[in-house]
Amino acid sequence: MIIAIDGPAASGKGTLAKRVAGHFGLPCLDTGLLYRAVARDVERAGFRPDDRWASVACARRLDMDSFADPALRGTAAGDKASIVARFPEVRAALLAFQRGFAAYSKGAVLDGRDIGTVVCPDADVKIFVTARPEIRARRRFLEHVGRGEAIRFEEVLSDIRARDERDSSRSAAPLKAATDALLLDTSDLDIEAAFDAAVGLIKRKIGQ
Repeated sequence: MIIAIDGPAASGKGTLAKRVAGHFGLPCLDTGLLYRAVARDVERAGFRPDDRWASVACARRLDMDSFADPALRGTAAGDKASIVARFPEVRAALLAFQRGFAAYSKGAVLDGRDIGTVVCPDADVKIFVTARPEIRARRRFLEHVGRGEAIRFEEVLSDIRARDERDSSRSAAPLKAATDALLLDTSDLDIEAAFDAAVGLIKRKIGQ
């Protein structure tokens, strides 16, 4: 069983994907880490994330063993990832790895922004997780505060909206719900309620 979980930044899809994978005993891939790692490697090589060919070169020689790098989890890494993700050549270079992971014998859970539309268009279950921009910004803001970072809520909200615009308007695999995706709005749900809702959607979809 392949489960595709897509959605915008701070919608809760990553946490949800891990919980869902654990519940069904499936491996989980946060595909955003691929793009974050590419952006990190581009900068380490002395280039900017908007350098197309540096991004492509790094995507083609990505070291999957480097995903444990804590630097990949920060907000800045996510913003830079959305920049390198605009390049079709980068997306093409990473597509084979994602599809290979999805072909795992037992199935898999993948979360990202184009899993249900591009990476796994034939996924058994597709869920598009969303939440109002203000809610997503509040979640991200609290993450910053929890790490002791000084930042204004308005700044986080502006960044969320800018990233939504980049992800939705890019020519290569823009962020959008697949036509057959099940929508899950987590605006008014905590993680437990969102998890219960997701499991319910999945079980109904597969006829359990």
